[in-house]
Amino acid sequence: MKFYVIWQGRETGIFTSWEECKPLIEDYKGAQYKSFKTREEAEQAFMHSYYAAINKDKKTDVKKSPTPPFIKNSIAVDAACSGNPGDMEYRGVNVFNGQQLFLQGVYKEATNNIGEFLAIVHGLALLKKQNSDWPIYSDSITAISWIKAKKCKTKLERTANNAEVFARIEAAEKWLATNTYTTKIYKWDTKAWGEIPADFGRK
Repeated sequence: MKFYVIWQGRETGIFTSWEECKPLIEDYKGAQYKSFKTREEAEQAFMHSYYAAINKDKKTDVKKSPTPPFIKNSIAVDAACSGNPGDMEYRGVNVFNGQQLFLQGVYKEATNNIGEFLAIVHGLALLKKQNSDWPIYSDSITAISWIKAKKCKTKLERTANNAEVFARIEAAEKWLATNTYTTKIYKWDTKAWGEIPADFGRK
């Protein structure tokens, strides 16, 4: 007998069969779930984040790994794009509990790097509005460099189909040009920590 923990799905909690769990996570964007051999393990895992549970399974030699743990009280952002260019969306989640904080899209004829850039700016604006000192994690070196330059340096050509995404880019660049912030932006260490919490899980 296995116990299934759902951190993010149509319902959350601990379930005692796959038949009960499956309808709650199937076709659910950003579903977070994992099976455990005992109820005790499941209850302990549910008290913490999904990412703490899956990273616990990774066999790593702590003495050989200089990578510090990620900051739990933070926002992780990511984008997904079907094609390049293609339909793009982006989102931000609470790293500690996986709660989705924002989801934007779908934008036509966009790119993944654009989505990553917009996601970081969205996170910056949200944290400033909340007067929060949480940092932001992104797994895109390109997007982070664009943020530092306060410019989305995409080579994508503007068309009638992607006018909306270019409007979002212009709004994001304007925000960066007219706002100051103290938020730290960190590169997510995928090799050490696994997929970024905001990943759409479509690889």
